[in-house]
Amino acid sequence: MAPKVLVSDKLSETAVQIFRDRGIEVDFLPDVGKDKEKLIEIIGEYDGLAIRSATKVTEKVLAAAKNLKVIGRAGIGVDNVDIPAASQRGVIVMNTPFGNSITTAEHAIALMMAVARQIPAADASTQAGKWEKSKFMGVELTGKTLGVIGAGNIGGIVCDRARGLKMKVIAYDPFLSEERAAQLGVEKVDLDELLGRADFITLHVPLTDKTRNILSAENIAKTKKGVRIINCARGGLVDEEALAEAIRSGHVAGAGFDVFAVEPATDSPLFGLPNVVCTPHLGASTREAQENVALQVAEQISDYLLTGAVTNALNMPSVTAEEARVMGPWIKLAGHLGAFVGQLTDEPIEEINVLLDGSASKMNVKALECAVVAGLLKPAVSEVNMVSAPVIAADRGIKVSVTTQEKSGTFDGYLKLTAKTPTRQRAIAGTVFSDGKPRFIQIKGITIDAEIGRHMLYTTNKDVPGIIGALGETLGGHGVNIANFTLGRTAPGGDAIALLYVDAPVPETVLDALRKTELFQNVAPLEFEV
Repeated sequence: MAPKVLVSDKLSETAVQIFRDRGIEVDFLPDVGKDKEKLIEIIGEYDGLAIRSATKVTEKVLAAAKNLKVIGRAGIGVDNVDIPAASQRGVIVMNTPFGNSITTAEHAIALMMAVARQIPAADASTQAGKWEKSKFMGVELTGKTLGVIGAGNIGGIVCDRARGLKMKVIAYDPFLSEERAAQLGVEKVDLDELLGRADFITLHVPLTDKTRNILSAENIAKTKKGVRIINCARGGLVDEEALAEAIRSGHVAGAGFDVFAVEPATDSPLFGLPNVVCTPHLGASTREAQENVALQVAEQISDYLLTGAVTNALNMPSVTAEEARVMGPWIKLAGHLGAFVGQLTDEPIEEINVLLDGSASKMNVKALECAVVAGLLKPAVSEVNMVSAPVIAADRGIKVSVTTQEKSGTFDGYLKLTAKTPTRQRAIAGTVFSDGKPRFIQIKGITIDAEIGRHMLYTTNKDVPGIIGALGETLGGHGVNIANFTLGRTAPGGDAIALLYVDAPVPETVLDALRKTELFQNVAPLEFEV
């Protein structure tokens, strides 16, 4: 029996025809995604689901999807899909991460021009029968300094277009290497320098804990007087209330926003302010982009249903079914190693090496490499997956190498990640025990045996008395329960580490309390997808 796919959002007829041409039965019901009850009623018939942003794939929808094997999102964002619930039910979630990059970059440039020349307000005035030439005095882009926050795929295109407009481009991106910056023709700077120098600022980063309100009231106050701010990335990157106040005070000369903290944005502190241009999340809204992502998602779903090939999966490695049975725990371990380094590193990573020892060296080396890189980038690039990770790493100038070797120690096999930045080198190793559970076995050259949990706390210190007591008393005093506690040291009195598996995220108050003891060189909360 041929696989059956439901297209529940608007997709082009060309994309729908791809399913038919490949022998897949397809129902094109572009309005059913907005009707949750109807979707739940019919979803049980289908092997695949092709969506855009209107369809909300909730846990209830997935519970009714008895035959569903794959969800394909035509676009990048998958906020409308409950990925943990899909993973739990064995449903692959795919997206199309690069189909609308040019379109989004062009929209950012368009907003920048509109704000620079006050085009929307001038148009409205002229069409109202006025002729207010002196009211709409603009500024040129030529010779101005553009500050790009996030120089990845889309940000890199913006850098290229801005240089074509003869702008001076400076970029802030912790993952941007000097080599990649040179290729882009931009000057790499820290955030404070960008804020102080830029005439225009444009954001191109995902919304993560590290980037939320990256343009806070405090940071907006650091900007150059007369700056203009563009956001076509994600709502929540800018404190809209603080920006509105800065526009009213005259410190910020204008803004162009395509995304908002709450969408649909029927109200915003930015609405109605002078020289603020707002659009309804149009970054990916061109015929070319919509067609590209639609065709890509149709091909990806078809490939998986007909051949088992997995492309751009967010919750599954790109490996064969046979490999997945053996490699699942190792893929998870590889991601944990990358996530450990990625969460602790706040400067550009120039090089990484993945060492595969013993039995690990006989596995799908590329899949393990990609899993490490994806884990490494995920704290900064939330949409990254095993397929897009190598491309994103290359965009940032990160050199990735892999070393394999025969069994060299106690374990039948292990993985070791070494990451190099301009100032230091980090190394962490792990293995998979016979029970199928990944473990950390070495950090900073210190041998440990650490169970990996969702919420963890990592500390470094000198091997002196009082460390265990300080950790236990501080966490216990704040109601944080320790599930597992691992210690290691280089030698008596030497460097030491502690890795704690806790039941809940460690509050900032606890972290501050530990730092104030002055016993620790580093106190860092960690999160892992277990």
